[in-house]
Amino acid sequence: MLSKYHWWRDAVIYQVYVRSFLDSTGDGIGDLAGVRAGLPYLKKLGVDGIWLSPFYPSPQHDHGYDVADYRDVDPVFGDLAEFDLLMAAARRLGIKVLLDIVPNHCSSEHPWFREALDGEPGSPARARFHFADGRGPDGSEPPNNWHAMFGGPAWTRVADGQWYLHMFTPEQPDWNWRNPEIPDEFDRVLRFWLDRGVDGFRIDVAAGLFKHPRLPDSDDPEADARTRDSVNPLAWNQPEVHEVWRRWRSICDEYADRDGRERLLVGEVSVPTAREHALYVRPDELHQAFFFDLLGAPWDADAFHKVISEAMQDIAGTGSTVTWVLNNHDQVRTVTRYGEPAPGGSGLGAARARAAALLMLALPGAAYIYQGEELGLPEVVDLPDDVLTDPIFRRTGSRARIRDGCRVPLPWSGQASPFGFTSGAEGAKPWLPQPDYFAEYATDRALADTRSFWHLYRDGLQLRKSLPQLGEGPLEWLDSPPGVLAFTRGDGLVCAVNFGTAGAPAPVPGTPLLSSGPCPPGVLPGATAAWWLNDL
Repeated sequence: MLSKYHWWRDAVIYQVYVRSFLDSTGDGIGDLAGVRAGLPYLKKLGVDGIWLSPFYPSPQHDHGYDVADYRDVDPVFGDLAEFDLLMAAARRLGIKVLLDIVPNHCSSEHPWFREALDGEPGSPARARFHFADGRGPDGSEPPNNWHAMFGGPAWTRVADGQWYLHMFTPEQPDWNWRNPEIPDEFDRVLRFWLDRGVDGFRIDVAAGLFKHPRLPDSDDPEADARTRDSVNPLAWNQPEVHEVWRRWRSICDEYADRDGRERLLVGEVSVPTAREHALYVRPDELHQAFFFDLLGAPWDADAFHKVISEAMQDIAGTGSTVTWVLNNHDQVRTVTRYGEPAPGGSGLGAARARAAALLMLALPGAAYIYQGEELGLPEVVDLPDDVLTDPIFRRTGSRARIRDGCRVPLPWSGQASPFGFTSGAEGAKPWLPQPDYFAEYATDRALADTRSFWHLYRDGLQLRKSLPQLGEGPLEWLDSPPGVLAFTRGDGLVCAVNFGTAGAPAPVPGTPLLSSGPCPPGVLPGATAAWWLNDL
């Protein structure tokens, strides 16, 4: 019988970017055995679950988001037996496991795409994808003017003259979800992993899948590439996609009805407004969808107030809860994004990132933490061109919005690279180079220093579990000075954030229960957040 407690509604999930978490084999690339070895660390931190980045067989043109086989493990990360060991270890520790599933596109090495290349125009194999004749007298121009998000045309021509659609890279052809073979295939994929015990799925490009049936020209064909976001209304957020999520939800509910354990669907949903976002988390669709507006908000009290208020009104109103996120594998880390001028853990960006973390953990709903966020890692902004692997850089030659800097392998211990990341022989190198200053952020050092980011996150997570006011529940704004946001949660818990640089009066007298930095009674310093229990 299904429990009345919905674990996912206020869960804190830790995103594991597998290739950068912990390497057990010495090849410089993190793997599933490394994740298993790191589970006690995550248990100590206090998270409820983990989300694993793609580990399926892949040529790694986009680090696993180009999937060649949805039902296996790439040898670089281990095998299915190792995956089963990981699942068993997570279950023993009470840690939920979510997999990253990529339904918008596959790898150009997927057997079905290889079959399509060998097939003829109009063949059933090609109907699984978006193949079309070109324009112009000899068909040498793409079928429409769309550009791919990672740069260049969204079409590639094949030997017989037809073109195929890829909204990311040529190595990632888009599936044609109007072909009934595709939803049937993904039903089988979901069941394969659910039968192995997973607790749900993070869905890549969840507003994608369907394209306008006529594939017409766009009024702004370079919008996706310019913004690095899914904004072309002809390629994203088509109404038919909601039927897919109803279908997936019914599969997850079937498993939950069988054993009382809810399986979670959380979508990567990038749409223009919170109201459109809310359509994806209606009661019969996705359980959650990442609310990226908080991640994208500038460090400004009014901006944060607007984003949070709209989310609470439009998303929580559906019966779901808001899914908050400040960092992920595609975005510049908060320490750098909020103004850290140079590497180091004591500057303005670090103080703001600590404050933002306490704010996020005090908000109603669920929260997702990206690996290294709990260490206060800054973005690595000076990686040499010759080590960059992001397909954005390979396709455009531009470093703008490249993602390698937030994917550098974690430092675990020691004073020099590889900082305990790899267990290989001396001289083993991580797949991306770690800067020398990562020594300041190593997990052994963070655990030993009670003033570290790690302890702030751990203490915040412990309080979320122990205080009934946190997690789900209402939020009420309090009157506060300019540049300060303050709100109450439940019976007497107050959270306040000072977005300015000068101190402001604290909303509650006395010493805070938890603060992101030194916080004397009666004062809320600049770039600081604090929680109080107000007995008045």
